[in-house]
Amino acid sequence: MSKNQFGLIGLAVMGQNLVLNAADHGFSVSVYNRTSSKTDEFMAGEAGDKAITPTYSLEEFVESLEKPRIMQIMVKAGGPVDAVIEQLKPLLDEGDIIIDGGNSFFPDTERRAKDLEAANLRFIGMGVSGGEEGARLGPSMMPGGTEEAYGFIEPLVTAISAKAPADGAPCVTYIGPGGAGHYVKMVHNGIEYGDMQLIAESYALLKAALDPSPEEFHQIFSEWNDGELSSFLIEITADIFTKFDEETGQALVDVILDKAGQKGTGKWTSQNALDIGSAIPTITAAVDGRIISSIKDERVAASKILSGPDARYGGDRQQLINAVRSALYASKICSYAQGMALLKTASEEYGYNLDLGEIARIWRAGCIIRAELLDD
Repeated sequence: MSKNQFGLIGLAVMGQNLVLNAADHGFSVSVYNRTSSKTDEFMAGEAGDKAITPTYSLEEFVESLEKPRIMQIMVKAGGPVDAVIEQLKPLLDEGDIIIDGGNSFFPDTERRAKDLEAANLRFIGMGVSGGEEGARLGPSMMPGGTEEAYGFIEPLVTAISAKAPADGAPCVTYIGPGGAGHYVKMVHNGIEYGDMQLIAESYALLKAALDPSPEEFHQIFSEWNDGELSSFLIEITADIFTKFDEETGQALVDVILDKAGQKGTGKWTSQNALDIGSAIPTITAAVDGRIISSIKDERVAASKILSGPDARYGGDRQQLINAVRSALYASKICSYAQGMALLKTASEEYGYNLDLGEIARIWRAGCIIRAELLDD
């Protein structure tokens, strides 16, 4: 029986879509999930007519792969990643390659890389951006580890990556040693936090000053997306204003609870920036904004004590919209510039030897922070 070229552990939506993506690009894939019913459900769907092999134990999974084995873990960051690695280690042969494709904290990746190197195994810590759609159609990927290990996975990740519209270049490159890949993904997410907060504040300012209708907001953000602000986040913001709540018939944006959660990568970015002495005020303010948004009861109580001035604007409507557009563009540049400055400082601090131009290049498609300005 022939062996498969690639294996993936963890069949949540991201894992499923990466498997389908790899199969669509001609790779034979083995899959394993701790809950076998999830595997069966996956195989009963779109995976059923592709070169995808279900396995029901890690032993069967490992045995199904050609050597050196290339396997990717897509499970929750932290303890679950360590648990899977510990279960895999006694089953693997020297030179096999483990890829952690989750949002792991980069010091954990550094630790795992050293541990697996001592066991004569290769390890890649790879940031994957683009969400569910990106995983299926082509994500931006940030792999870190040894260049030797990257050489083995390069054909796979090049094939399944997003391709930049401007020149068709794959949105993946070797990032650097150890935890470099996950570090760059962490900063990517910090920039994303900043970008989202800036968009939210632009909306809030226009809402308070001009109170545009959802249709007007859709037109404003669509026009912005046709110019220098063209980006994935502006595009989907414009789209939000066309959605309506089925129960109330109101615009969806008006019924969403104004409390933001966070998974931790933005916080990690701010904490690390303080540790290594790099100022990222836009990104840190965005983390603070999420924290403040989460204390809804306190905000409501405070608003009844200090209502603030009347925010309605009596001047030229289009002039204010244009001013907010310009301010958003300038602030967006600040968020990206601060992220890049942090990467430069970290590269020196940790010996990552990061190529900032290459990092900007692979963020041009597939990822959440893809934007026209990255082509400039």
